[in-house]
Amino acid sequence: MTERVLFGIVAGERSGDILGAGLIKALKIHYPGAEFVGIGGPDMEAEGCVSLAPMERLSVMGFVEPLGRLPELFRIKRRLEQCFIDKRPRAVIAIDSPDFNLRMEKVLKVNHIPTVHYVSPSVWAYREKRIHKIKQAVDLMLTLFPFETAIYNQHDIAVQCVGHPLADQIGFDDQRLQSRQQLSLDSATPIVTMMPGSRISEIDRLGPTFFSAAMESLAQLPTLKFLIPCSGAATRLRITELLKSLGTLGSDQFVLLDDSRQAMSAADLVVMASGTATLEAMLLRRPMVVCYRLAALTYAIASRMVKVKHIALPNLLAGKRLVPEYIQGDVTVAAVRDEIVGFFRNPVARENMLAEFEALHRALRKNASATAAQAIVDLLDQPIAPGQVS
Repeated sequence: MTERVLFGIVAGERSGDILGAGLIKALKIHYPGAEFVGIGGPDMEAEGCVSLAPMERLSVMGFVEPLGRLPELFRIKRRLEQCFIDKRPRAVIAIDSPDFNLRMEKVLKVNHIPTVHYVSPSVWAYREKRIHKIKQAVDLMLTLFPFETAIYNQHDIAVQCVGHPLADQIGFDDQRLQSRQQLSLDSATPIVTMMPGSRISEIDRLGPTFFSAAMESLAQLPTLKFLIPCSGAATRLRITELLKSLGTLGSDQFVLLDDSRQAMSAADLVVMASGTATLEAMLLRRPMVVCYRLAALTYAIASRMVKVKHIALPNLLAGKRLVPEYIQGDVTVAAVRDEIVGFFRNPVARENMLAEFEALHRALRKNASATAAQAIVDLLDQPIAPGQVS
């Protein structure tokens, strides 16, 4: 008879749902009778997770939201805590969403329920004092990137880098020609993919600069073609409005599409907002220019808190400036234009960078879900200390 093993698991956004589904599948290999309860999205629910509240209700954490939402969030937190304290799962796995999850984990740890946090908060970049709260809440931290483990080791918090699922999903073969064929693009056409962001606010801050730089680049390199992926109907509308204001709407040189990975794969160069997409571009072996611009007040506060030298993930992973990055006031039409034109006029310079991209890819390819599951198994197999409740 298969042993019934209960796990608590909580994800607060789409990326966490994807990670959670992979982890549930991997844990079932070790615990065939495993059951999962908590909060998840469609992918986790498809793997059998019983969700006690809609995942979307947690996605506001970390953003400025109406105070009227707070009572609901506290109710969800209390309901989860009570469920886990009553049911006594072998462990509770909290995925990302640290503002919500760490508070819950602290209560559970006090009640002797093992806690695992999957995806490190950015304590290595800012608000370093949070590490003390993490130590009070987390028995095991699972990080996506190797450089994230140092601060946990310094504070004697059990940690394991499991790698990034994207590094597992994306292969080492260059799909550029296949992607161009799928998009009916000529293999010889110089292509730049422009990704000013997935939110309207990001597009408003970077889009005008990106698209103006594209126009100026065309004046020097008239055969350039620009691909612009849109994350949804609202962003497509906003990008269309910006292109129309520049007089480029309807031009064959600008193509809007839906699939961002295909757009990056087909490109020679990607000009993009800082974020997880920069990791995807690196794994696809695409040279890039990374830009980061916040609202003025937000940047004034953030710039006093952030301690890292780089903002682009490839540069953070390499510990040096592998790709060009521009921050706030340095994000100008001239800077972006010069990067685009310079790239196509000096193609030799990219070879060393692409070799380093591959090395970083291999370092991140750790079979993330299976590695995370094994780390949890190892945690639960540790002998119980005297006085500790199992």
